[in-house]
Formats: sequence, C-alpha cells, structure tokens
Amino acid sequence: MAELFVRIDLGAARLIGPGKVRLLELVDEHGSIAAAGRAMGMSYRRAWRLVDETNGLFREPAVATQHGGRAGGGAALTAFGREVVRRYRAIETEATAAAATHLNALEAAAAPHTRSRGAATTQSVP
Repeated sequence: MAELFVRIDLGAARLIGPGKVRLLELVDEHGSIAAAGRAMGMSYRRAWRLVDETNGLFREPAVATQHGGRAGGGAALTAFGREVVRRYRAIETEATAAAATHLNALEAAAAPHTRSRGAATTQSVP
C-alpha cells in the first residue's frame, strides 16, 4: 500500500516529522525518554537529543522532564505536547485523504517488487 509521510519544516531547518511525533507518543505512553527510545530502537542519547530538538522548535516545551531521585526520574508530554501530536496526526490524516486518488494511481502503476534496485531496463525506441 502506498503511504504518504508528512514532514513539517518550520523554517531554518527546524523540522518535525513522523519520527519525532512517534517519539513523543512513546514518551507519553512510557513516561520515560529512555523507554521511548528503546521502543524505537535508539539510544537514550539520541532520544534525548530529539526530544530536546522538539522542545526547541516551539515557544513552550512538548515534553517536561523530572530528574532522578528517590521517586526516580521521568518525562511526560505537556498539554502543548499533546496538541502538537494531535495537530500533526490531523495533518497527516487529511493529507493522506486528499492524496488518496494519486497514491492509488501510483500504487497501481508500480512495478512488482522483483527487480533489483537500480537495474536498467532495455527498451527499443522507435
């Protein structure tokens, strides 16, 4: 099935796309940047960097963190972070619906996935 991936460029190479949004969803689910990163197969350092980048995209943070201690550390989406996820998913849904006819046409025209990548085909041209 053909898929559409949405990446939003807020200018000056400030991007948010499916990876950062999924990380936000997993932070919300797990209550931890480390656990969210593990769920995506990435290191804590990379996950933390992506959360930090995402927080820097907006005037208010999407993720609030609490440092360790007796109760342990953790992370949670802020109300604004939930709004970012909600708006991104709405854009994604609406864009996919708007492009459905074109996606279906491209999928119908796609060659079967049997040819190796980059293989040249020879056709005689009249």
